[in-house]
Amino acid sequence: MTPSGTNPPLPDGPERGAGPAWELLLPAAAAPARRRGRALQEALREAVRSGRLAAGTRLPASRELAADLGVSRGLVTEAYEQLVAEGYLRSGRGAGTWVGEEVRAAAHGAPERAPEEPGFQVDFRPGTPDLSLFPRAAWTAAHKAVLSRLPHRALGYPDPRGLPELRGELAALLARRRGVVADPARLVVCSGVAQAMTLLGFVLHARGVRSIGVEDPGSPEHTALFAATGMETVWLPLDGEGLLPGPLTESGVRAVVTTPSHQFPSGIGYSARRRAELLRWARSVDGLVVEDDYDGDFRYDRAPVGALQGLDPERVAYTGSVSKSLAPGLRLGWLLVPERLAEEVVERKRTMDLGNPALDQAVLHDLVARGGYDRQLRRCQRAYRERRDALVAALAERLPGTEVSGIAAGLHVIARVPDAGGSAARVVERAAAAGVAVRTLDTYGTQAPVDGGVRLVLGYAHLAPSEIARGVRLLADALRG
Repeated sequence: MTPSGTNPPLPDGPERGAGPAWELLLPAAAAPARRRGRALQEALREAVRSGRLAAGTRLPASRELAADLGVSRGLVTEAYEQLVAEGYLRSGRGAGTWVGEEVRAAAHGAPERAPEEPGFQVDFRPGTPDLSLFPRAAWTAAHKAVLSRLPHRALGYPDPRGLPELRGELAALLARRRGVVADPARLVVCSGVAQAMTLLGFVLHARGVRSIGVEDPGSPEHTALFAATGMETVWLPLDGEGLLPGPLTESGVRAVVTTPSHQFPSGIGYSARRRAELLRWARSVDGLVVEDDYDGDFRYDRAPVGALQGLDPERVAYTGSVSKSLAPGLRLGWLLVPERLAEEVVERKRTMDLGNPALDQAVLHDLVARGGYDRQLRRCQRAYRERRDALVAALAERLPGTEVSGIAAGLHVIARVPDAGGSAARVVERAAAAGVAVRTLDTYGTQAPVDGGVRLVLGYAHLAPSEIARGVRLLADALRG
């Protein structure tokens, strides 16, 4: 009803020359017969959403509209009934059909856009693998093989821990390559390391833990991930061997996130002494060490050091993913948890998303079981080692005196550039003006360098050697200019 108590006027119907309110219905009426009904529903729905049919507008009787559109009355009746059920329309016996009052037209005009980043000729920001190395042929073959033999029941709701056969293969792979103690019953397939951290955060919070230590410098994602679970993060300083035991003990935390095989972003590897001290701390406070083994397979000067988890599986939760070896877009990773946390982690995973997609898990299982994943790791290892060598050589040639620190591993290096011509922020600005994107070490934590120079965190895995050489040349010219 209108405020005056009278019925609102009828919209211009097709009988009056197909007025604006009904223009959206005319193409629907001309759609192929098999989809005409659905097209009519979509057109009506869009007319209401867009505001072409305003709230409170009375619609023509189904018989009249059907005659004017040249379609069966049944199609119009069905469309009206469907949109009434969805809430777009309302109707009453003998009262006709109206546009619902609850529908709000979408705002018109261009949405606000976030400011775009400047175009970079070379992007050295770390964290991205070479996505062109993704084994498309092997993945496609595995996908076809899986679809041909996967039983129908396997496409139902999956075990929240992950497909049993995949967990078995991953356990064997991790034990062989990373030296972990891998019980498939305590391995949970998850959507990358980010979800693994979130799962642990929720479980620890439910157990009364309210704070968790993180490395300083460290991954900028940890604070937001744990904050979403109600946890506070406490920055803990490092030296050249790993987390400092004193500040860790004094912090009062009972859980800490670490990257001992190749610390991100400083590039150090934890010493054997510091690993032992970290585990002693965990036992003394009945605590938990979370080991993020984000790039543990990529070591270029020797065999990778085994995972910390292998030394004490009941005090270390171990997580990793295929984000650096295959592609981050797959959202496939794993979490190995101490027995005392396993049931709670699995239940939290179940309530979070009911488990990862069964088909993707089956394809990864096929790739691992048939040796394709090992071949992919070797392929990436060769490519990334070549690119690291190219970066170190280019820095030595174009920026003499630059110190590259950290172990020969992973997908990035730390480069201390002497006489960089200003503060870290100024270096980033000058590089950007030259078309080169870089990040500095001080942006990953709370501690500023005390020995002078600017430390750049340079990712190289996603860049061809020629791009690396060009990027360093542009950077050197910018810093000298």
